[in-house]
Amino acid sequence: MNKELKILGIVVIFTLILYWGVEPFAHSQMHKHVEGHGLIYDGKADIEEASKDKKEVKKKFWADVKKIASLKGDVASGETIFNSTCASCHMKGASNMGGVTPPSLDHAGAIYDKNFLIALIKNPAMATNVDHKYKDTATHPMGAVMSMVSSDQDIANVVAYIKAKKAGEVTPKEAFIEACSRCHANRYGKLTQLGEIPKTKSNIKTGQDIDKMKYDQKVAEEQNALADYLGKLPPDLSIIYRARSEHFLETFIENPQSQLPGTAMPRTGLDKEGLEKVMAYLEETGDPSKPARDALGPWVLAFFVIFTILAYLWKQSQWRDLH
Repeated sequence: MNKELKILGIVVIFTLILYWGVEPFAHSQMHKHVEGHGLIYDGKADIEEASKDKKEVKKKFWADVKKIASLKGDVASGETIFNSTCASCHMKGASNMGGVTPPSLDHAGAIYDKNFLIALIKNPAMATNVDHKYKDTATHPMGAVMSMVSSDQDIANVVAYIKAKKAGEVTPKEAFIEACSRCHANRYGKLTQLGEIPKTKSNIKTGQDIDKMKYDQKVAEEQNALADYLGKLPPDLSIIYRARSEHFLETFIENPQSQLPGTAMPRTGLDKEGLEKVMAYLEETGDPSKPARDALGPWVLAFFVIFTILAYLWKQSQWRDLH
């Protein structure tokens, strides 16, 4: 083996030692590792994290959720209850209520976990794991549903209807809008907390875009209400996919308290399909050039391989008489 290859081998070995030894170690010291629960909402994580005075309360709550999940729901009865108690708030274009805009449930059956939906109707604050914000969980913006749909069978019926009729095929963008965008903007996806940014035109005479100004004002009002409710304005998620690892995002979405204890961000209750859709959209907006880069990658690697071979042969030819 000649001297150049030995030097290359030493450089490669030291580079690998630095990358696989130092970087992961530093990362582990700066960011705690959080174990996920596979998007299974059975209350184990909530009970483990709960203070002593709340452990028994949460044990009973999630035991009740499990019992309701075992009941056979009636879709027709659930539709009647849904239309009389849920539809007026959970529809497209709903207005801000209690600091946050209720989400559309058009695809709730396709992106949310069954146990989470049951828990959400039974006690919204406990289900979303933000009960630490409320002395009485009935004061949660959705707290009224606890008295409107109170029997176990009624809850089972409503969830059966949601899973059967509020499902269907959902695109990554629709999943993100329904699960995330009422709190998080995505400027690269042209989304605000009020939905897609409408196309407007400036007035020819004045040069001002009055419609855009009106829309910006509405967005500002919505963001102020959110900031007051949550304590701060939730961040724009345009490039969160590139800023954080997939493991971090999954565990944070599954249970925000696991990564940021005391945070006001509620659990969203996404199931595996819902998470995949949301992550696909975050990847699309955060790294739009990825498909083109993936297509170009093999050609670049092939170029480097061929160039390396040619450079080595040229070097052998030129330095043949110097060794």
